Amino acid sequence: MKLVFASDSFKGSLTSKEISQILTLAAKEVFDNPICIGIPIADGGEGTADSLIEALNGERIYVKTHDPLMREITAYYGKLDEESAVIEMASASGLTLLSEEERNPLYTTTYGTGEMIRDAVNRGFRNINIAIGGSATNDGGMGCAEALGIRFLDNVGNELSGVGDNLEKVCRIDTADKYPGLKNVKFTIMCDVANPLCGDNGATRTFAPQKGADSETVERLEKGMCNYRDVIIRDFGINPDKIQGGGAAGGLGTMLMVFLSGMMKSGIETVLDLVYFDSLISDADLVVTGEGRSDWQSCFGKAVSGVGKRAEKAGVPVYLLCGSLGPGAEELYNHGITSMMSIMNPKMTLQEAMKNAKELYRKNAVRMFRTIKSVMD
Repeated sequence: MKLVFASDSFKGSLTSKEISQILTLAAKEVFDNPICIGIPIADGGEGTADSLIEALNGERIYVKTHDPLMREITAYYGKLDEESAVIEMASASGLTLLSEEERNPLYTTTYGTGEMIRDAVNRGFRNINIAIGGSATNDGGMGCAEALGIRFLDNVGNELSGVGDNLEKVCRIDTADKYPGLKNVKFTIMCDVANPLCGDNGATRTFAPQKGADSETVERLEKGMCNYRDVIIRDFGINPDKIQGGGAAGGLGTMLMVFLSGMMKSGIETVLDLVYFDSLISDADLVVTGEGRSDWQSCFGKAVSGVGKRAEKAGVPVYLLCGSLGPGAEELYNHGITSMMSIMNPKMTLQEAMKNAKELYRKNAVRMFRTIKSVMD
């Protein structure tokens, strides 16, 4: 019997790798000599680089870079093979790098992400996957572009630093000195939001408040982002508001597509392709997936629905074992999920569940496998 385990992490309690290990032990307790294959996965957000490094026996490459406030830090990205790398923008430009008091997207930058891209290009990687979730920024990707030699100029020709505060001052974008090593590199942007750059559903109005912007700052940033958009339309003939996902990561999605010709792709779909998921499950008897909390949002670009749809296409049943089930979780039955269980009971608090996650997961995994075995018998 072949079982494939492809669960996202339970943030704050269980890693994807730990879940696979627990499932393997539980399966061996119930089935006779099962073949167990664990695949660490993520949906393109934080943790994606680590999942792919683990799944593909890659390695971490450490690089000196700058955080969202331009303080020197050491970040890392993943080498997947001689040609391919995965960069997680949150490693250098993420919200979790800042304290609550430091969060203000007027002054944060994606410059560090650009430094990571340049390092990867210098090392010879020609297929670069960039996960752009968890940003602390709303700079339109200007900081990232700046680190790659692109210059943003004001109305008298002064060069602007790549922060949200300067979006409203951009009058011209000079790509003459764009880093030449970028020419032969294919960029895949791992993203699961469809927001445009500007407008009510754009980068600023949707996400800037989560990054520390008050209402006045939101209006100023939106005005600046509209100016930035208009300059791009005038000089490059591309309207970022018509680019699905252009508003991702505070506009970094726009920068990567307009200036680096990046291709936007679902995070979970990219991960599943990179780990050769379809091949791994072609002769599997079942797949187990999961996440910390499953609800209606899990149907939209999350790991469990991505796994479910791929497995359904291959005719393989998928069992979901998650931390908790929320409203609308039943919609996952329309996304390839065969059955679902939670490790929590109604009387249990979230804190209790997280504290005892390993044992709770083990017990419920055994229960799930015994139920499956009884049906098979």
